[in-house]
Amino acid sequence: MNKRLDIYLLIYLLTLLIFSYFFLFIKHNVGNDSTISEWLINYEGGFTKRGLIGQIAIELSRYFQTNLRWMIFLLQSFTLTLYFILLFNLLKHLHYERIIILSIFTPIFILYPVAEIEVLARKEVIVFTLFLTYLFIPRNSNYKIFSFTIFLVLAILIWEPIVFFFPLIFLFEIIENKIENIDKKLIKLILSFLPSFLIALLIIFDPITPEQHKIMALTLKNEFGESCYMSCGRLITVSSIAQQFQGQIERYSLEVFVRYSLIIFIGFFPLFILFRNSKLNNKKLFLFKNFNNPINTFYLGVLPVSVLFAMGFDWGRWVNIFYVILALIYFQLLIKEHLTLNLETLRQNFLYKIKGKAFVILFILFCFGWNPKTVITGDVASFPGYRIPYKVFKTLSN
Repeated sequence: MNKRLDIYLLIYLLTLLIFSYFFLFIKHNVGNDSTISEWLINYEGGFTKRGLIGQIAIELSRYFQTNLRWMIFLLQSFTLTLYFILLFNLLKHLHYERIIILSIFTPIFILYPVAEIEVLARKEVIVFTLFLTYLFIPRNSNYKIFSFTIFLVLAILIWEPIVFFFPLIFLFEIIENKIENIDKKLIKLILSFLPSFLIALLIIFDPITPEQHKIMALTLKNEFGESCYMSCGRLITVSSIAQQFQGQIERYSLEVFVRYSLIIFIGFFPLFILFRNSKLNNKKLFLFKNFNNPINTFYLGVLPVSVLFAMGFDWGRWVNIFYVILALIYFQLLIKEHLTLNLETLRQNFLYKIKGKAFVILFILFCFGWNPKTVITGDVASFPGYRIPYKVFKTLSN
């Protein structure tokens, strides 16, 4: 059964990857594409947030004497390919319980960026790929703590809001390293966060100046014929922390909060059920041992993520990022047997009482019948399982 589901998962991932190539190719020359605008940020005018990948794209474009947007398309395609390969190699080690299957196919996980192509290949996917790469490094490797530090530094340089997920990642590392007390392992873990925190402070307190931004924009314009628009342009218009919060309150409404409460509850529901029916195998872990139910510590670890929602209006995107990181952490802990899933209580869930065709219908509606839109004001989209291939066939027929 597991082997057959591995094949289904592989087909699912390959299908989404092919659709991703198609959409990336179609939109890589669109003048106002938000993803490209983020990949255009670079260090030509000096150090700035999210400039690393754009600088790499520029240097490769110069070296191979090719169009910058084409190079960005190739880098995006390579990143997504590596992400899907690593994701499959992680997920195939799971025992496919019904709830686990739903937690993989939920539309706020792998499907979401393909359904909302505005989000496709945004820079967080590079962070996901780096995290997965780090997970595959053996825990007993002498380079594990060094590779963790490198992961954090690269993650901050590529997509600095990852800092809001540091408490969650810190808890994950305590479990993985089996840290029970304040000892050398804990000190090493804390110190491994220091370089990335220093870079985060540099980003916060020394943003790019108008003069530096002008140099960056002129390089893009004169050398590559590109305008510094959207994400690239916002480096100078929204550079301070205070500016990040401005203009958000006016977008809030009862409808928004109700909608996203339902999106999070429904989309996260399988993962919530898995957490609720899991227990830590080591109850003596540092920070976790002070709780009657140690797994509840994770709920404290995700609290800083709420700041991310307050700072921006891409709430659909934030939900996706939140889910991906939390799901990868949970699956890794389950695979490495740091967590035990109580199958007896899990199978008492009402979802196990739905049989045959009724469950198939539920599966299709839950996994392919909806997805959140990118921005806070967008309504819930319907039937991405139909709309994604429809977009492809419609584009090809025109």
